[in-house]
Amino acid sequence: MTRFKPRKLTGSPRGFSLIELVIVVVIIGTIGAIAVPRMSRGAKGASISALMGDLSVLNNAVEHYASEHGGNFPDSSSIATQLTTMTNDDGTPWVSAPGELAYGPYIRTIPPLPVGDKKGNTAIAVANAGDVGWLYAPARGLIRPNLNKDSGSTDENLVTEIINSTAKVRDDLVKP
Repeated sequence: MTRFKPRKLTGSPRGFSLIELVIVVVIIGTIGAIAVPRMSRGAKGASISALMGDLSVLNNAVEHYASEHGGNFPDSSSIATQLTTMTNDDGTPWVSAPGELAYGPYIRTIPPLPVGDKKGNTAIAVANAGDVGWLYAPARGLIRPNLNKDSGSTDENLVTEIINSTAKVRDDLVKP
């Protein structure tokens, strides 16, 4: 039986050349230059997307309420209750009575405001106050975010565009 003898290497083992190392560093740098800005915009874009989604849900709930209550929008003093609980024809909380229909609820909970200095607030009111996250225009049935001029690091132009487009859509729906 013959034994296998490993071959001895002649010279030193071959490593990476300087050119190969430079190419790898350039590729990693290029990937980093593309990925880092995209990741830093992720949270900001997610907040704007959340705002758009919440506005859509809230305004659709108001529209659904109005369609079941003879075209009347929720009252400004009890909008949160009217959207999140069952109501009767006139919008008061529903109590089981023979022959009476129950409407709603149209939304499970009021979502917290996802952007700005009022971030996390869920209250809905007609006027700005300390804990109000959403502002409500009862004559038009329009809910919009309670954002000041300096509302954190959000893209104010995009938020304004979202609010204006929501108002325009609602105005088109309300016009006779």
